[in-house]
Amino acid sequence: MTFATPVDPAPAHRLKISDLARGVRRHPLVFLGGGLLAALIVLALLAPLYAGDPLNMDPFIRLQPPSTELWFGADNLGRDVFARTVFGSRISLMVGLTSAVCTVAVGLLIGLIAGYSRSFDNVVMRIMDGLMSIPTILLAIALISLSGPGIGILIAAITIPQIPSVTRLVRSVVLSVRERPYVEAALCGGARHPKVLWRHILPSTVPPLMVQSAIVCADAILIEAGLSFLGVGVPPEIPSWGNMISTSRLFLAIAPLTVFAPGICLAVTVLAVNLLGDGLRDMFDPRARRRR
Repeated sequence: MTFATPVDPAPAHRLKISDLARGVRRHPLVFLGGGLLAALIVLALLAPLYAGDPLNMDPFIRLQPPSTELWFGADNLGRDVFARTVFGSRISLMVGLTSAVCTVAVGLLIGLIAGYSRSFDNVVMRIMDGLMSIPTILLAIALISLSGPGIGILIAAITIPQIPSVTRLVRSVVLSVRERPYVEAALCGGARHPKVLWRHILPSTVPPLMVQSAIVCADAILIEAGLSFLGVGVPPEIPSWGNMISTSRLFLAIAPLTVFAPGICLAVTVLAVNLLGDGLRDMFDPRARRRR
Protein backbone atom coordinates (compact mmCIF):
# COMPACT_ATOMS: atom_id res chain seq x y z
CA MET A 1 0.00 0.00 0.00
CA THR A 2 1.47 3.36 -1.06
CA PHE A 3 0.77 6.76 0.29
CA ALA A 4 0.81 9.98 -1.72
CA THR A 5 3.62 12.30 -0.82
CA PRO A 6 2.27 15.63 0.48
CA VAL A 7 3.05 18.56 -1.71
CA ASP A 8 5.05 21.34 -0.14
CA PRO A 9 3.24 24.65 -0.77
CA ALA A 10 6.44 26.65 -0.27
CA PRO A 11 7.77 26.30 -3.84
CA ALA A 12 4.50 27.62 -5.28
CA HIS A 13 4.68 30.56 -2.89
CA ARG A 14 8.27 31.25 -3.86
CA LEU A 15 7.31 30.99 -7.52
CA LYS A 16 4.66 33.67 -7.17
CA ILE A 17 7.09 36.02 -5.46
CA SER A 18 9.71 35.40 -8.11
CA ASP A 19 7.16 36.02 -10.87
CA LEU A 20 6.18 39.29 -9.24
CA ALA A 21 9.82 40.34 -8.89
CA ARG A 22 10.45 39.42 -12.52
CA GLY A 23 7.44 41.44 -13.61
CA VAL A 24 8.68 44.47 -11.65
CA ARG A 25 12.11 44.21 -13.28
CA ARG A 26 10.70 43.83 -16.79
CA HIS A 27 8.01 46.51 -16.51
CA PRO A 28 9.00 48.92 -13.71
CA LEU A 29 7.00 51.83 -15.12
CA VAL A 30 3.76 49.85 -15.00
CA PHE A 31 4.21 48.97 -11.33
CA LEU A 32 5.51 52.42 -10.39
CA GLY A 33 2.80 54.37 -12.18
CA GLY A 34 0.05 51.89 -11.32
CA GLY A 35 1.05 51.71 -7.66
CA LEU A 36 1.24 55.48 -7.32
CA LEU A 37 -2.11 55.93 -9.03
CA ALA A 38 -3.71 53.23 -6.87
CA ALA A 39 -2.37 54.93 -3.72
CA LEU A 40 -3.83 58.26 -4.84
CA ILE A 41 -7.21 56.65 -5.51
CA VAL A 42 -7.24 54.99 -2.07
CA LEU A 43 -6.31 58.24 -0.34
CA ALA A 44 -9.06 60.06 -2.25
CA LEU A 45 -11.68 57.46 -1.35
CA LEU A 46 -10.71 57.54 2.34
CA ALA A 47 -10.61 61.35 2.50
CA PRO A 48 -13.64 61.73 4.85
CA LEU A 49 -11.87 59.57 7.45
CA TYR A 50 -8.79 61.76 7.91
CA ALA A 51 -8.91 65.00 5.89
CA GLY A 52 -11.43 67.09 7.79
CA ASP A 53 -13.99 69.55 6.40
CA PRO A 54 -12.94 71.24 3.13
CA LEU A 55 -15.87 73.70 3.14
CA ASN A 56 -15.69 75.09 6.67
CA MET A 57 -14.62 78.76 6.70
CA ASP A 58 -13.06 80.47 9.72
CA PRO A 59 -12.00 84.11 9.13
CA PHE A 60 -9.82 84.06 12.24
CA ILE A 61 -7.37 81.56 10.69
CA ARG A 62 -7.20 82.97 7.17
CA LEU A 63 -3.75 82.68 5.52
CA GLN A 64 -2.25 81.04 8.60
CA PRO A 65 1.00 79.09 8.03
CA PRO A 66 1.19 75.30 8.40
CA SER A 67 0.82 73.93 11.93
CA THR A 68 -0.05 70.71 13.72
CA GLU A 69 -3.75 71.42 13.21
CA LEU A 70 -3.48 72.90 9.71
CA TRP A 71 -0.87 70.81 7.91
CA PHE A 72 -0.86 72.98 4.78
CA GLY A 73 -2.15 76.16 6.42
CA ALA A 74 -5.35 78.02 5.54
CA ASP A 75 -6.43 79.92 2.44
CA ASN A 76 -7.75 83.48 2.15
CA LEU A 77 -11.22 82.41 3.34
CA GLY A 78 -9.97 80.43 6.34
CA ARG A 79 -10.43 76.98 4.83
CA ASP A 80 -8.13 74.04 5.52
CA VAL A 81 -5.81 73.72 2.52
CA PHE A 82 -4.92 70.10 3.33
CA ALA A 83 -8.58 69.06 3.41
CA ARG A 84 -9.33 70.91 0.19
CA THR A 85 -6.29 69.39 -1.53
CA VAL A 86 -7.28 65.86 -0.55
CA PHE A 87 -10.92 66.31 -1.54
CA GLY A 88 -9.82 68.03 -4.73
CA SER A 89 -8.12 64.80 -5.76
CA ARG A 90 -11.56 63.20 -5.88
CA ILE A 91 -12.73 65.66 -8.51
CA SER A 92 -9.62 65.34 -10.66
CA LEU A 93 -9.49 61.55 -10.51
CA MET A 94 -13.22 61.17 -11.08
CA VAL A 95 -13.20 63.53 -14.06
CA GLY A 96 -10.07 61.94 -15.52
CA LEU A 97 -11.14 58.32 -15.13
CA THR A 98 -14.74 58.94 -16.18
CA SER A 99 -13.68 60.92 -19.24
CA ALA A 100 -11.23 58.17 -20.20
CA VAL A 101 -13.87 55.44 -19.86
CA CYS A 102 -16.50 57.38 -21.81
CA THR A 103 -14.02 58.37 -24.52
CA VAL A 104 -12.71 54.83 -24.98
CA ALA A 105 -16.20 53.30 -24.99
CA VAL A 106 -17.61 55.68 -27.59
CA GLY A 107 -14.43 55.77 -29.68
CA LEU A 108 -14.18 51.97 -29.66
CA LEU A 109 -17.73 51.52 -30.89
CA ILE A 110 -17.44 54.13 -33.64
CA GLY A 111 -13.96 52.97 -34.66
CA LEU A 112 -15.04 49.33 -34.97
CA ILE A 113 -17.97 50.21 -37.22
CA ALA A 114 -16.00 52.72 -39.29
CA GLY A 115 -13.07 50.38 -39.83
CA TYR A 116 -15.22 47.37 -40.67
CA SER A 117 -17.84 49.04 -42.87
CA ARG A 118 -16.44 50.86 -45.90
CA SER A 119 -19.72 52.65 -46.64
CA PHE A 120 -19.91 53.96 -43.09
CA ASP A 121 -16.24 54.91 -42.95
CA ASN A 122 -16.27 58.08 -45.07
CA VAL A 123 -19.23 59.63 -43.25
CA VAL A 124 -17.95 58.87 -39.76
CA MET A 125 -14.41 60.07 -40.37
CA ARG A 126 -15.62 63.40 -41.77
CA ILE A 127 -17.65 63.87 -38.59
CA MET A 128 -14.55 63.03 -36.54
CA ASP A 129 -12.58 65.63 -38.49
CA GLY A 130 -15.20 68.20 -37.57
CA LEU A 131 -15.06 67.26 -33.87
CA MET A 132 -11.28 67.60 -33.85
CA SER A 133 -11.63 71.24 -34.86
CA ILE A 134 -13.67 72.11 -31.74
CA PRO A 135 -11.48 73.60 -28.94
CA THR A 136 -12.19 72.06 -25.56
CA ILE A 137 -12.32 75.40 -23.75
CA LEU A 138 -14.81 76.94 -26.19
CA LEU A 139 -17.00 73.84 -26.05
CA ALA A 140 -16.97 73.91 -22.24
CA ILE A 141 -17.89 77.58 -22.18
CA ALA A 142 -20.74 76.98 -24.63
CA LEU A 143 -22.14 74.00 -22.73
CA ILE A 144 -21.87 75.70 -19.34
CA SER A 145 -23.54 78.86 -20.67
CA LEU A 146 -26.47 76.74 -21.86
CA SER A 147 -26.97 74.46 -18.86
CA GLY A 148 -24.89 75.92 -16.00
CA PRO A 149 -21.69 74.63 -14.38
CA GLY A 150 -21.51 71.02 -13.30
CA ILE A 151 -19.26 67.99 -13.29
CA GLY A 152 -21.39 66.17 -15.88
CA ILE A 153 -21.14 69.06 -18.32
CA LEU A 154 -17.39 69.27 -17.69
CA ILE A 155 -16.94 65.55 -18.42
CA ALA A 156 -18.96 65.91 -21.64
CA ALA A 157 -16.92 68.92 -22.73
CA ILE A 158 -13.68 66.97 -22.17
CA THR A 159 -14.92 63.71 -23.71
CA ILE A 160 -16.32 65.00 -27.01
CA PRO A 161 -13.05 66.47 -28.41
CA GLN A 162 -11.12 63.36 -27.30
CA ILE A 163 -13.32 60.85 -29.15
CA PRO A 164 -11.77 61.37 -32.64
CA SER A 165 -8.28 60.33 -31.49
CA VAL A 166 -9.58 57.04 -30.07
CA THR A 167 -11.79 56.47 -33.12
CA ARG A 168 -8.86 56.93 -35.49
CA LEU A 169 -6.72 54.55 -33.45
CA VAL A 170 -9.35 51.80 -33.40
CA ARG A 171 -10.14 52.31 -37.07
CA SER A 172 -6.49 51.88 -38.06
CA VAL A 173 -6.28 48.63 -36.08
CA VAL A 174 -9.50 47.30 -37.61
CA LEU A 175 -8.35 48.17 -41.14
CA SER A 176 -5.18 46.12 -40.63
CA VAL A 177 -6.89 43.18 -38.92
CA ARG A 178 -9.92 42.72 -41.15
CA GLU A 179 -7.72 41.57 -44.05
CA ARG A 180 -6.06 38.85 -41.97
CA PRO A 181 -6.57 35.23 -43.14
CA TYR A 182 -8.32 34.12 -39.96
CA VAL A 183 -10.93 36.90 -40.33
CA GLU A 184 -11.57 35.97 -43.96
CA ALA A 185 -11.77 32.30 -42.97
CA ALA A 186 -14.37 33.10 -40.31
CA LEU A 187 -16.46 35.03 -42.84
CA CYS A 188 -16.19 32.24 -45.39
CA GLY A 189 -17.25 29.78 -42.70
CA GLY A 190 -20.54 31.60 -42.27
CA ALA A 191 -19.76 33.62 -39.13
CA ARG A 192 -21.94 36.68 -38.63
CA HIS A 193 -20.37 40.11 -38.71
CA PRO A 194 -21.06 40.94 -35.02
CA LYS A 195 -19.41 37.66 -34.00
CA VAL A 196 -16.38 38.40 -36.18
CA LEU A 197 -16.05 41.86 -34.66
CA TRP A 198 -16.39 40.56 -31.11
CA ARG A 199 -14.24 37.44 -31.33
CA HIS A 200 -11.59 38.16 -33.96
CA ILE A 201 -11.17 41.94 -34.28
CA LEU A 202 -11.99 43.45 -30.87
CA PRO A 203 -9.15 41.65 -28.98
CA SER A 204 -6.58 43.27 -31.28
CA THR A 205 -7.74 46.75 -30.22
CA VAL A 206 -7.36 46.18 -26.47
CA PRO A 207 -3.56 46.75 -26.08
CA PRO A 208 -3.44 50.10 -27.95
CA LEU A 209 -6.66 51.19 -26.23
CA MET A 210 -5.15 50.61 -22.80
CA VAL A 211 -2.25 52.89 -23.69
CA GLN A 212 -4.54 55.50 -25.24
CA SER A 213 -6.86 55.48 -22.22
CA ALA A 214 -3.94 56.48 -19.97
CA ILE A 215 -3.12 59.36 -22.31
CA VAL A 216 -6.76 60.50 -22.36
CA CYS A 217 -6.97 60.30 -18.56
CA ALA A 218 -3.86 62.48 -18.11
CA ASP A 219 -5.14 65.00 -20.65
CA ALA A 220 -8.56 65.09 -18.96
CA ILE A 221 -7.02 65.83 -15.55
CA LEU A 222 -4.99 68.70 -16.97
CA ILE A 223 -7.94 70.05 -18.97
CA GLU A 224 -10.19 69.95 -15.88
CA ALA A 225 -7.61 71.87 -13.86
CA GLY A 226 -7.23 74.43 -16.64
CA LEU A 227 -10.97 74.91 -17.05
CA SER A 228 -11.46 75.22 -13.29
CA PHE A 229 -8.64 77.76 -13.16
CA LEU A 230 -10.46 79.81 -15.82
CA GLY A 231 -13.75 79.53 -13.91
CA VAL A 232 -15.59 77.35 -16.45
CA GLY A 233 -14.97 74.00 -14.74
CA VAL A 234 -16.56 72.67 -11.58
CA PRO A 235 -18.61 75.10 -9.45
CA PRO A 236 -16.47 77.35 -7.20
CA GLU A 237 -17.85 75.85 -3.98
CA ILE A 238 -16.56 72.37 -4.89
CA PRO A 239 -12.89 71.88 -3.94
CA SER A 240 -10.80 71.37 -7.05
CA TRP A 241 -7.10 71.79 -7.71
CA GLY A 242 -7.78 74.23 -10.51
CA ASN A 243 -10.13 76.28 -8.32
CA MET A 244 -7.62 76.33 -5.48
CA ILE A 245 -4.80 77.58 -7.68
CA SER A 246 -7.06 80.20 -9.24
CA THR A 247 -8.35 81.64 -5.97
CA SER A 248 -4.98 81.54 -4.18
CA ARG A 249 -2.65 82.82 -6.88
CA LEU A 250 -2.90 86.38 -5.54
CA PHE A 251 -1.65 85.22 -2.13
CA LEU A 252 1.32 83.20 -3.40
CA ALA A 253 3.89 85.37 -1.60
CA ILE A 254 1.99 85.24 1.72
CA ALA A 255 0.83 81.60 1.72
CA PRO A 256 2.72 79.66 -0.98
CA LEU A 257 1.33 76.26 0.04
CA THR A 258 -2.14 77.33 -1.03
CA VAL A 259 -0.83 77.16 -4.61
CA PHE A 260 2.02 74.66 -4.33
CA ALA A 261 0.00 71.94 -2.56
CA PRO A 262 -2.64 71.49 -5.29
CA GLY A 263 -0.05 72.14 -8.00
CA ILE A 264 2.31 69.42 -6.76
CA CYS A 265 -0.56 66.96 -6.32
CA LEU A 266 -1.71 67.70 -9.87
CA ALA A 267 1.80 67.11 -11.21
CA VAL A 268 2.22 63.84 -9.27
CA THR A 269 -1.13 62.52 -10.48
CA VAL A 270 -0.43 63.30 -14.12
CA LEU A 271 3.07 61.84 -13.75
CA ALA A 272 1.62 58.59 -12.36
CA VAL A 273 -0.82 58.28 -15.25
CA ASN A 274 1.89 59.04 -17.82
CA LEU A 275 4.26 56.49 -16.26
CA LEU A 276 1.52 53.89 -16.41
CA GLY A 277 0.82 54.74 -20.05
CA ASP A 278 4.52 54.56 -20.98
CA GLY A 279 4.85 51.24 -19.19
CA LEU A 280 1.83 49.78 -20.96
CA ARG A 281 3.20 50.97 -24.30
CA ASP A 282 6.51 49.22 -23.65
CA MET A 283 4.73 46.10 -22.44
CA PHE A 284 2.57 45.76 -25.55
CA ASP A 285 5.28 46.80 -28.04
CA PRO A 286 6.42 43.60 -29.82
CA ARG A 287 9.82 45.09 -30.66
CA ALA A 288 10.43 46.00 -27.03
CA ARG A 289 9.35 42.51 -26.00
CA ARG A 290 11.82 40.91 -28.43
CA ARG A 291 14.63 43.09 -27.09
CA ARG A 292 13.97 41.69 -23.63
